Amino acid sequence: MGAPFVVRSRAPRTDSEDTLPKPDEPLRGMDDLLVLFHDAEKPVERWLVGTEAERIAVQKASGAHLPYDGMPSVVAIFDRLIAEHGWAPERETEGGPIIALRREGASVTLEPGSQIELSGAPYKTVHDGKAESDAHWADLRPVIDDLGLVWLGLGCHPFASVEELGWVPKMRYDVMREYMPTRGSMAADMMTKTCTVQANLDYASEEDAMRKLRVGLRAQPIVTAMFANSPWEGGKRSGYRSYRALVWLHMDPDRSGLLPFAWKDHPSYLEYVEWALRAPMFLVKRNGKAFYNTGQTFGSFMEEGFQGIRAHYGDWVDHLSTLFPEVRLKSTLEYRGADVQRPELSFALPALWKGLLYDDDSFGALEGLVDRWSYPEVERQRDALARHGVQTKFMNREAADWAGQILELAEAGLRRIGDQNDEGEDETVLLRPLRALLEASRCPADVLIERVDDDFPSRDAVIGVAGL
Repeated sequence: MGAPFVVRSRAPRTDSEDTLPKPDEPLRGMDDLLVLFHDAEKPVERWLVGTEAERIAVQKASGAHLPYDGMPSVVAIFDRLIAEHGWAPERETEGGPIIALRREGASVTLEPGSQIELSGAPYKTVHDGKAESDAHWADLRPVIDDLGLVWLGLGCHPFASVEELGWVPKMRYDVMREYMPTRGSMAADMMTKTCTVQANLDYASEEDAMRKLRVGLRAQPIVTAMFANSPWEGGKRSGYRSYRALVWLHMDPDRSGLLPFAWKDHPSYLEYVEWALRAPMFLVKRNGKAFYNTGQTFGSFMEEGFQGIRAHYGDWVDHLSTLFPEVRLKSTLEYRGADVQRPELSFALPALWKGLLYDDDSFGALEGLVDRWSYPEVERQRDALARHGVQTKFMNREAADWAGQILELAEAGLRRIGDQNDEGEDETVLLRPLRALLEASRCPADVLIERVDDDFPSRDAVIGVAGL
């Protein structure tokens, strides 16, 4: 695990200095690790909501996966978006492969198995975020149509094996490909086959951030069941409503899960940092070159360096992005535990979390609801929620009943917040498809299974119900 990390405070910054260290500035102590979180704190009137969604593209005629390069490919999609829609390419090294696109606060990035992720700019209302996302996906629609592709609104690739999928040529993914399978039996599936929809929320203070982290981690397994949407894997019915959620139960425990330290009363930024310091690193990047150091924790890297390289602030920011808990703390709180959805449900996830956590009454009620849940008991029941969705017992009650109560709190919160679209509808309109499912004690996967009632469905059948 390396040498223990010693806390050394840095000299206070003057008013003339930037709030945050520069990426290439050496880390001098704990203050430099905590400043990212303190700098991100915002008053309530500046809170926004961001959404990220990953999707799989396959060839419509055959269901074959979309590779990084060739024809059709991710590169072919990127080339069209650059030429026709003003997206700017991003590379890790000069002349290297394109790994992302940027435009006006939004990004198109890639997961290791060529899953394409659209991260929109954060907005005050979920309505506005949805409008931006719809416009960006509209850019992509004619491109994938011309290439004979189709998006799948599923949380896991339904057909391909890990070996068939190939890997995106990104430095971090090269080391993850070798290292992660040594830390979890399904880690390769996680990297190459799974897709999530994620909500990013702001926080006002350390107390507010850690309270939202604590409550979110407790509620997350029920939210996972509400949005379960990946019943197929390897060309067959998997036996799970969310195969993606099953996969995440079997990957690197040092950097994933429900963070038991955060379940106690009044956790702190310092405890999150200490957890992150104990997590092994993937690599250090300097001058376009990657130095793999998976045997070293970040705390050890700060104390000892690596092959003569000393820790910089940018290394810390990068390291935080290699941690994958169900709720992640960075410059926002990222709620990461839901399968990606069809368009009509994609923005139910950020609307749900906004209604629960941005309204004081709903937040307090949710906290009271989940505070009685213990970490060992919730952890024990996560597999059943992944397998059965909301049609299972959870904490001696029907999971669908818990889900319905959580949904009601979110709806009440959104009504009190009152953010409306151009038609005068508040954000509860985005939760209507979720309400319709829960009133029938169903999750999205139950609808898919009902429509394709076959243990070994044809690719055409799956594309027919899950294609976008």
